[in-house]
Amino acid sequence: MDSKASSLLCLALFLVFSSAVNAFNITKMLSQYSDFSNFNDLLTQTHLAGEINSRQTITVLVVDNGAIGSINGKPTNAIKDILSNHIILDYYDEAKLNKLTKKSTLLTTLYQSTGQAQNQQGFLNCTILGQGEITFGSAVKGASHDSKLVKSVTTQPYNISVLQVSQAIVAPGIDSKASTPGQAPNKAPTPDSNESESPEPAAAPPKKKSDDEDEETTPVSSPPEPDSTADDDAPAQAPANSGSSSFGFFGVGAFMGLASLLAAL
Repeated sequence: MDSKASSLLCLALFLVFSSAVNAFNITKMLSQYSDFSNFNDLLTQTHLAGEINSRQTITVLVVDNGAIGSINGKPTNAIKDILSNHIILDYYDEAKLNKLTKKSTLLTTLYQSTGQAQNQQGFLNCTILGQGEITFGSAVKGASHDSKLVKSVTTQPYNISVLQVSQAIVAPGIDSKASTPGQAPNKAPTPDSNESESPEPAAAPPKKKSDDEDEETTPVSSPPEPDSTADDDAPAQAPANSGSSSFGFFGVGAFMGLASLLAAL
């Protein structure tokens, strides 16, 4: 019985320590590099930092403070979608990228998992050029592939890799789609313009009463036009929480198991 308890205790300790080793915090990792402070702030503002930390295996393509300015003035939801395309759902360090056998490899990003991606907006093309040069670009047809790999910033092998690229990667249409909800209020005045036109039939006094009565029924058929505002797109659905969030519960369970075993001893 004692040997069985000892074995279980060792297993619990192994699980606890392994979960602690696998844990990482992208905000703390990037805080050590002042060149990426703006990128780090945006990860926090868009709540992407938490989604990154909930993953067990991930690669983050970061841009420095000078290059992030190209997207800094966009709406928050657009920035979130763009940055989600810089988060690859697999581990790629510089050595692994150089070992890719295909000239161009399709990489899946966090944006693909949101269900909002269209026309391969949630994928990146990683291209190996001559003399070891590596570039990244959106997989959308016709998109430019001019974001070059600069260097490896930091890695925690097989869990997280942070790579610097020369410029932000913006999939065609991703920023305009994200800002669409903000333009919806502009459509509201449309019914007003219809109402301003409807009084015109009533402004014809010379006509007979029977004609006037017919005209009074005319506006009844016009009101359905305001229903056209209902075709406005519903607010974009919030990205689904990562399935890997159960990873934290796993560590808690291991601690509870350890505590119960120690109590039994």
